[in-house]
Amino acid sequence: MEALIQTLCAVTIAQFVMWCIGGVLIYLAIAKNMEPALLLPMGFGAILVNLPDSGAAAVIGHLFELGISRYEVFPLLLFIGIGAMIDFQPLLCSPRLMLFGAAAQFGIFFTLGLASLLGFALKDAASIAIIGAADGPTSIFVAQVLKSNHTAAIMVAAYSYMALVPMVQPPIIRLCTTRAERKIRMQYKSRSVSRLTKILFPIGVTVIVGLVAPDAVALIGFLMFGNLIRECGVLNSLSDTAQNVLANLITILLGLTIASRMSAEEFLRVETLLIMGLGLVAFAADTFGGIMLAKFMNLFLKEKINPMIGAAGISAFPMSARVVHKLGLEEDNQNFLLMHAVGVNVSGQIASVIAGGLILALVGG
Repeated sequence: MEALIQTLCAVTIAQFVMWCIGGVLIYLAIAKNMEPALLLPMGFGAILVNLPDSGAAAVIGHLFELGISRYEVFPLLLFIGIGAMIDFQPLLCSPRLMLFGAAAQFGIFFTLGLASLLGFALKDAASIAIIGAADGPTSIFVAQVLKSNHTAAIMVAAYSYMALVPMVQPPIIRLCTTRAERKIRMQYKSRSVSRLTKILFPIGVTVIVGLVAPDAVALIGFLMFGNLIRECGVLNSLSDTAQNVLANLITILLGLTIASRMSAEEFLRVETLLIMGLGLVAFAADTFGGIMLAKFMNLFLKEKINPMIGAAGISAFPMSARVVHKLGLEEDNQNFLLMHAVGVNVSGQIASVIAGGLILALVGG
């Protein structure tokens, strides 16, 4: 009993605060069902590493070193699983949707300038800006390559905002659109896409990105390899494994390893709050960029585009597409935007990786 009292007395206020943060993440995972495979291990890990004299902190730290810090294995393996989940048919049926994926990366470059103005070193500003990619693996990869001093906060911000897309995006979308715009119906004109096209697409994208943005080729290559497994038609069991077992396992390991950087000493800093704020700005600016492109295009189109689909250009797949579809149904229960939003969402997945490569090339990663 005396030993227990001594241990409790050793708990600092900062550690207690981190327990509370971990508890909030666990609550969101279980009660709100927000990316539980990610937020639950992050929340539990945050509690683990902030226990006094925690032996778990060292173990999880070694896992971070092997899986992220030294070799970036976890982000790359996760991209195989994500690639295997993605069906590019909606994008291939309407290639112009790729424009919205590009426009929705506006927040990355806007935040890069803003973070620099706020005094962050260029490598840190660039790493913070990639939070706007809404793509956890890309954020980790860029921060590690650039050796940012704020990797912990960047990783937590990137994955937290990915999980919180259903809360973050709707108010921004409503602010940037009118009710009449949100009620615009779009007909989905599906056409068959040949198996050969689906096979050649990931190969072609890898080659093109490798030539244009070589720093992004590792990420895009693993993403497209996962998609090739899906579309080749001869590796169905491997595709299922990549989509489910591999993706879920790596997500859990990522959650735990990210938590290794959530110790009170490393996490509870003024810079962390600033980074979280900049991450939110990046998400908002990305959403704004996609919507504004749709509004601009509508000035010249007879068949109008629902501007909300532009918001799905962030890389948070498939959460952002679901958010747009849900908002469309709230305004008009016969307004089905899912396929359009999915096409934009998968284009955002590609565009975010390219943006990461461009940032690395710009900063000199």
